Amino acid sequence: MITYERKVLPNGIIVLFNKDVNTPMAAVNIIYKVGSRDESPEKTGFAHLFEHLMFGGSKNVPQFDIPLQVAAGENNAFTNDDYTNYYEVVPKENIETALWVESDRMRGLNINQSTLSVQKKVVTEEFKQRYINQPYGDLMSILRDKAYTTHPYRWLTIGKDIKHIANANLEDVQNFYDSFYQPDNAIIGISGDFESEYIFDLVEKWFGDIKGKCSKKPIPQEPEQKEARRVELKKDVPVTAIYIAFKMKDRLSKDYILSDTISDILSSGTSSRLYQNLVKNSPIFSSVNAYISGNIDPSLFMVCGYINKNTDPLEAEKALWKELKDFCDTPIDNEELEKVKNKFEANTLFGELNVSNKAINLCYYEMIGDIDLMNSETISYRNIKASEITEMAKRLFTKEHSTTLIYESSVELGE
Repeated sequence: MITYERKVLPNGIIVLFNKDVNTPMAAVNIIYKVGSRDESPEKTGFAHLFEHLMFGGSKNVPQFDIPLQVAAGENNAFTNDDYTNYYEVVPKENIETALWVESDRMRGLNINQSTLSVQKKVVTEEFKQRYINQPYGDLMSILRDKAYTTHPYRWLTIGKDIKHIANANLEDVQNFYDSFYQPDNAIIGISGDFESEYIFDLVEKWFGDIKGKCSKKPIPQEPEQKEARRVELKKDVPVTAIYIAFKMKDRLSKDYILSDTISDILSSGTSSRLYQNLVKNSPIFSSVNAYISGNIDPSLFMVCGYINKNTDPLEAEKALWKELKDFCDTPIDNEELEKVKNKFEANTLFGELNVSNKAINLCYYEMIGDIDLMNSETISYRNIKASEITEMAKRLFTKEHSTTLIYESSVELGE
C-alpha cells in the first residue's frame, strides 16, 4: 500500500507525495505527458530526442549533472510511446537540489545549436546501432507499422525514419518544448521522510511561478481491425522469427489485467505452457514468449518465437496457433493461475520497498487516469477467476484481430 497526498498548483502541475520514514533518501519523479504518440508522422523520434536535450543545461544550471553529483544524488530518464519520465534520488536533506534543477529546465531549457548537433549525433548513432545495423533491429518497426494504420503507435519511440532526427532544426525542437514541457502537462511525485506541508511548500517555491500552457492535439484513434494482416520477408539473420500481434484493450480496461495474466500463464518461466510444449518437448522453437505492450490506448498482445534451424516457418506458425487454440479450449488450472497471481503480488510488494519506484508509481497511475489503481490493482489481479481467463483468451486470440510477421532467415537450411 502506497499512501499519498495530492495537490494541484494554480499553474496546473499535479503534485503527489508519499511519506516514507524508512529511508534516508528522497526521490523526485516528473512525468511529462508526451511520448511518441504525440508526434507528427513527418517528425517522429522527437520525444526521445528531447529526453537527451533535457540534459543539455538550463538558464541557471549549465551542467545538469554537476549539482546532483555534489548533492550525492543520481538521476536518469526514459521515454516511451506515452510519456517521458525523469527522476532523481538524493539524500533527503538535499531534496531542494533536485527540485531546483528540475524546475530550472522546465522554466528555461538551454536550447542551442551546439547542444542540438551533439544530441542529434548521439540519437542517430543509437538509431543505426540498435535498429539498422543490429540483427532483428527493424523487426518491431515493421510489425507495428503493419498492425496499426492510424494511431501513432505504428512507429517506435526512436522514430520511423532516421532523417526525421537528422533534419531536426532549432525551430522544430523549440516548438516541441513549448508545446509539451509545460507545467499543466507535468506530474511530480515525491517520496521520502518529510511532512506533506513542507513538500508542497517546496514544490510551490520552485515550480509555482512557472507559466505556460500545453498545446496538445487529439490523438488519432485506431479503427477496429476486421481482417488478418500479414508480412513475410527474408533478412540476413541467424534464424527465423515469428511474431503474431493481437489487438487488445486500453490500459484502464478490465481486459488489460486479464490479458497481462494470460501472457504470464503462457510464457513466464520454464514451467510455462509455451516453453514446455514448444521448446522443451518439441524441436520447433529455441525460444518463445508472450507479452503485452502495455500502452495507455488499445495496444498489442505479442506471441513470438525464434525457430530452430531446419524447421519450416509455416509449421512453426501452425504450432503457435495450436497452442493458442488449446489455451482457449482447455480450462485453466487453478494452481497455474495462483502462481501468476503470487508473482504479480510479490513484484508489487517488492517494488514498494524502493523510494524511487514509489515516486514513479505515483506519477504513472495519475497519468493513466486512475491513481487508486496503484493500490487496488493487486486486489483486481487476486480476484481474477479461471473462467474469466478462458473467456478473455477466446476474445483475444482471433485471426481477424491478428497481425503476423514471418521474419525469415535468408540463410539456407542446413548451413
